[in-house]
Amino acid sequence: MGVEYVQHAWEFSNNGHDPGRYVTRGDRALRNLKDPRVSVVIPTRNEAKNLPMVMPRLPRGLFEVLIVDGCSTDGTVDVARELRSDVRFVEQTGQGKGNALSAGFAAARGDILVTLDADGSADPAEIPRFVSALVAGADLAKGSRFAQGGGSADITRTRRLGNRALCIMVNGIYGTGYTDLCYGYNAFWADCLPALCTSRPLYAADPTLESPLGEGFEVETVLNVRAAKGALRVWEVPSYELRRIHGQSNLHALRDGWRVVRTIWGESPAFSTRYSPSAAAPPGSVDGILPHPATSQAITPVTPLLAEAPRVPLPRTTPAIEHGPALVGDSQPPPGTRASNGHGPDEP
Repeated sequence: MGVEYVQHAWEFSNNGHDPGRYVTRGDRALRNLKDPRVSVVIPTRNEAKNLPMVMPRLPRGLFEVLIVDGCSTDGTVDVARELRSDVRFVEQTGQGKGNALSAGFAAARGDILVTLDADGSADPAEIPRFVSALVAGADLAKGSRFAQGGGSADITRTRRLGNRALCIMVNGIYGTGYTDLCYGYNAFWADCLPALCTSRPLYAADPTLESPLGEGFEVETVLNVRAAKGALRVWEVPSYELRRIHGQSNLHALRDGWRVVRTIWGESPAFSTRYSPSAAAPPGSVDGILPHPATSQAITPVTPLLAEAPRVPLPRTTPAIEHGPALVGDSQPPPGTRASNGHGPDEP
């Protein structure tokens, strides 16, 4: 019997989507729901100390694991090869996380693509939850730290307030109901790539930019707003963010926050020449529109297609990390957290 957990689920209809880049009912009918091949894309740069804690937690049954390395100098590639002999290495064509993910997506051969950070902030053991959401009907399963049952051991007050402000901006412009815009734990069907990875520059005001997903941490925002414009079914999956194990994050709040704002406006139908806000949604592109704002909906996913990985403790973590997000029916949320009710973890 499948585990029942709470997700936010909605579909986007005519939000100025790109004609010809939508996922049709016919595309969905061709998906391999019984035994999908799952590709995990992991961007890395000097993560040699983190990978031994992260890769053993990957679930069994994955189709492939792709490491997109950004010129690491600490032996990251060698460490990854020692940990997993079947890992595929992808050459990064430029700089930044957005470019790394774009290169990984282009090289992936699976039916489902999962994005995973190498620093230990996202628990690989949660991957089966994302796969179950996709098999149950989502086009894109988006991790959310602020959906009920999610949480974070790492987010600061400034980042939380900034994330909330950006969510308000995106939800207002694109008619969405996101609770977490800047979290990088996502999974989607490979047939959604044409809607998510366009070949044109991100910003109408910056025609020289060639990376289809940008170059920095705005990549999460790019995926979110393009999912809306592509009329994709997006389900939020509660996720618990861990602390980075070793090293320092490359995230710069002001610089990357500005990049996200620029992305939001540059991708919007009012400013982008790539999308027509008056384009009508093609018949059959959306099977039905759920009420807006997003409704909390109990989903009973199929039996997880991927076996849970052995529990390898991550250092310097709270007990909540070992238990993962709260499930419907649990008497209490994970230790150290409280239900966020869609607004984020409570202050200590």
